[in-house]
Amino acid sequence: MNNLAKIKVIIADDHDIYRDGLLMLLSRDPTIEVIAEANNGKTLIELCSKLQTDIVLTDLRMPNVDGIEAIKALSSCTPKIPCIALSTFDSDQLIVNALEAGASGYIIKNSQKGEIVDAIKTVMNGQPYYCQSSSQRLVNLIKNSHYNPYTNKSINSFTEKELSIVKLICEEKSSKEIGEILFMSGRTVEGIRARILEKMSVKTAAGIAIYAIKNNLFTIER
Repeated sequence: MNNLAKIKVIIADDHDIYRDGLLMLLSRDPTIEVIAEANNGKTLIELCSKLQTDIVLTDLRMPNVDGIEAIKALSSCTPKIPCIALSTFDSDQLIVNALEAGASGYIIKNSQKGEIVDAIKTVMNGQPYYCQSSSQRLVNLIKNSHYNPYTNKSINSFTEKELSIVKLICEEKSSKEIGEILFMSGRTVEGIRARILEKMSVKTAAGIAIYAIKNNLFTIER
């Protein structure tokens, strides 16, 4: 992306107050430009057919055409229009459905404000984004779903120490617990964790777990 070019975003949400808040938040970032808004999936699809957008932020529950159907339609475009799903904390299955429909990432609406900007920039760079606030139930649903953004992509190699930490992260161990189990300092664990995140091109523990499962670096015990 050209350093001078702004990331063009279209927002879709049927709640005016949330949409206005999102618009205000994104307008503070000089690298992002919101070029249109929609309050339902039908309008969103129509806007995307008329305007050149880089990223779509869409709620999943909307009238007329819902967010999942809109994501399916936009994911089948040539070129594909990357979509980030916006959802509430209690909509785990909807998020999985959105990812399977072609979403490039998801954000839970009560996440930290800066995370939405981070998600946009991550997806713009061609990487999937998994919300920091992901519940373990949601991560498990994604791991067991048909969703897999890593098909036909080369997989980085990992050291035995890195794989040991990946396994413990997948088992929901904290950095402190990992350090105690592997006899490492917290600083050492955090340094290796940072390398793992970089190698996987993910930002969160949820991203590590999903990457590891989908690429057979970790197996869920049935």
